[in-house]
Amino acid sequence: MSPITATTRFSVLDRSRTRQGQPAAQALRDTVRFAQQIEELGYHRFWVSEHHSVPGIAGSAPTVLAAAVAAATSTIRVGTGGVMLPNHRPLVVAEQFGVLESLFPGRIDMGLGRSVGFTDGIRRALGRDKSDADDFPGQLAELLGYFTGTQTAHPQVHAHPAEGLRVPVFVLATGSGARVAAEAGLPLVIAPVRGEDAMLRAVEGYRADFRPSAWGERPYVVLSGAVAVAADPGRARDLLLPEARATAHARTHGVFPPLAPLDSVLADAATMTARERSLFEEAQRGQLHGTADQVAPALAALLSRSGADEYLLTTSGHDRTALLDSYQRLAALLDLTPNRAAPPLRPPT
Repeated sequence: MSPITATTRFSVLDRSRTRQGQPAAQALRDTVRFAQQIEELGYHRFWVSEHHSVPGIAGSAPTVLAAAVAAATSTIRVGTGGVMLPNHRPLVVAEQFGVLESLFPGRIDMGLGRSVGFTDGIRRALGRDKSDADDFPGQLAELLGYFTGTQTAHPQVHAHPAEGLRVPVFVLATGSGARVAAEAGLPLVIAPVRGEDAMLRAVEGYRADFRPSAWGERPYVVLSGAVAVAADPGRARDLLLPEARATAHARTHGVFPPLAPLDSVLADAATMTARERSLFEEAQRGQLHGTADQVAPALAALLSRSGADEYLLTTSGHDRTALLDSYQRLAALLDLTPNRAAPPLRPPT
């Protein structure tokens, strides 16, 4: 029996990471195939993300990709982690999720974030600026009102087919996201981007300030992070290095690149500047990796400290076979129940 409580859910976020020498279209096809494999293993949800003008990520249209994933699977919940609400009009987002929920009833999640495009050029192309993120609470209230038929921002405007539907809503905690989620009575998704202590304080504040709503009767916390499991500790750590290198490169060059193979990452690491080395090591902090026997107590301790209801796995790597193996080992560790109704499990191509 796994040391993790049986009531904790485990889910997966895939960013449709591109890999050196492969077209973006392959990354999107890989995401759909990966969702089928994750469903077969028994994970609870499969989410996709929104990134604009990022050469290392093909997932730029999450509701479109979520539709493809939902169509290719049969039981796993499918959603977004997340749609960046300041980039869109709430009416359009409501309509998109109304269509998804109508086509795949009872399987759709609406994860929402408050980030806008990360460069001035992207924000101009989107017709947005940094200040749009400041009105996230108002945008969220308008969006939810389209589902309940109670929004007042645009009287006599209705979102069809969203009105009357209830799609589970999650708020991604960036900046003031934890407070917004608490005041709206919505589940919180949070990662230790500023360290575990800061994350735990945010979770504590969220629970203290939570206001029950029609969308949630009690606080619900989803922790997110990378977890890699392999036959030996070195292989688990190696799986995470390409993503760490891409993150360090983005912070020094302003461009998030496709994932490079491990041998290229290791060669590059040998010639890093002091700043690059520091960022490379920083990108690896907070990750859990090792054998199943090493990861199990570390993950159990983190879940115990936070009291989280769910863990959203965000593990990414260049080697897709090793990545799938990690998720298989973790599913076995967690005693997940395989979904025999899902498509047969196949290694990625």
